[in-house]
Amino acid sequence: MKQKPHLSFWQIWNMSFGFLGIQIGFALQSANVSRILSNFGADLHSLSFFWLAAPVMGLIVQPIVGAASDRTWNRLGRRSPYILAGAIIACMAMWIMPNSSALVSIMPVLAVGAVMFALMDGSFNITMQPFRALVADMVSDEQRTLGYSIQSFLINTGAVIGSVLPYVLTNIIGVQNTAAEGHVPPSVIWSFYIGGAILLLSVVWTVFRTKEYPPKEYCEQNGIDYDAWSSKKKEKKSVAERLKLFFKLFAEMPPVMIKLAVVQFFSWFALYLMWVYTTPAVAQHIFGTEIGDSSSKLYQEAGNWVGVLFGAYSLFAAIFSLFMTRIAKKIGRKATYSSALLFGGLGYLSIYFFNTPNALFVSMAGIGIAWAAILAMPYSLLSGALPAEKMGVYMGIFNFTIAGPQIISGLVGGPILRSIFNNQAIYMIIICGVSMLLGSIFVSFIKEKAH
Repeated sequence: MKQKPHLSFWQIWNMSFGFLGIQIGFALQSANVSRILSNFGADLHSLSFFWLAAPVMGLIVQPIVGAASDRTWNRLGRRSPYILAGAIIACMAMWIMPNSSALVSIMPVLAVGAVMFALMDGSFNITMQPFRALVADMVSDEQRTLGYSIQSFLINTGAVIGSVLPYVLTNIIGVQNTAAEGHVPPSVIWSFYIGGAILLLSVVWTVFRTKEYPPKEYCEQNGIDYDAWSSKKKEKKSVAERLKLFFKLFAEMPPVMIKLAVVQFFSWFALYLMWVYTTPAVAQHIFGTEIGDSSSKLYQEAGNWVGVLFGAYSLFAAIFSLFMTRIAKKIGRKATYSSALLFGGLGYLSIYFFNTPNALFVSMAGIGIAWAAILAMPYSLLSGALPAEKMGVYMGIFNFTIAGPQIISGLVGGPILRSIFNNQAIYMIIICGVSMLLGSIFVSFIKEKAH
């Protein structure tokens, strides 16, 4: 079997550079969509239902794109056509999302929020899924942790940029940060314009600076019979046959994937609640706003500050990503992963005990360390256990472990907030901390494959 070549740092960097722009988009979405929907008139306890559009789109889109990219090879490559197409749609969706106020006058806010959120997040997923498989395709086993660590660094650098854009536009450039009821502040609108443009340009850089291995060379590198693979690729299958094969993959998934799914559940259950409820939690608990207040100047200041905090945890994650490969080599990937989630859980819990905005940077340090590990370690542990010819579809299936817990979180979050916590959002952040600590414990049950 032919060995994959040792890639230079810059080859791996270029391969993942598009993630910088994708995460700017995700960061703007994470920090501002609850705020945008509140501006459009959504009430607090219904926010988690709006956010369901994101994991549902991931659940549908990623396996389909993964399976399709496994079978694709054209002039652009295997994964690149999907990466580029998704980026074009994502850019347009980001430019439309904050300008949807006109639709609210003719459609229910729930419908507008769901449709626009689904369009934006669906296009992000089209772009993001092939990136995960691209690293697994291109790098050797020895460089896999490095590849996903570079991805984690670029993701978090993009998240810093996306998270602080509204704050920078408001406080440094002087763009207006308030708007009439039912409309989105110009600072947020311009942030989405800038973010969409950067997303598209960074993905274009990756697509045209990365040359994927041709089919025959790829098969040689992965011990696949090229002639048999070519014949199988040409076979025409019905929808029923494809569904049968898809569910067969579920039954045959590697044990490490199942154990990672448990950890993923607790990690992403917490992350979803954080993205939905951090703005109202900080506004109520730190800035002292009233429950249900989403249009006051103080609430908008809290919204901008949450953007800064999200940028901070992404900055801490980017810094940790620089050292994560070295730490993992020294203490092992499992220990690195488990320790990072422990720091994340403590970071969430500490938010309850702080009463000043600046103190929350301490909390963000722990959350950032966990976020860096969540973006890299599951894929590093998993990719070596997956069959190369099915890498894309399995990576898409693995997204069920991200989307599933978010859907559950979205369904139960609103009722818990309203019925148990009387709309006091800070208690949802405490649930985040407990969930992340449970994820840290369950890492110990994963059997790490030696490399």
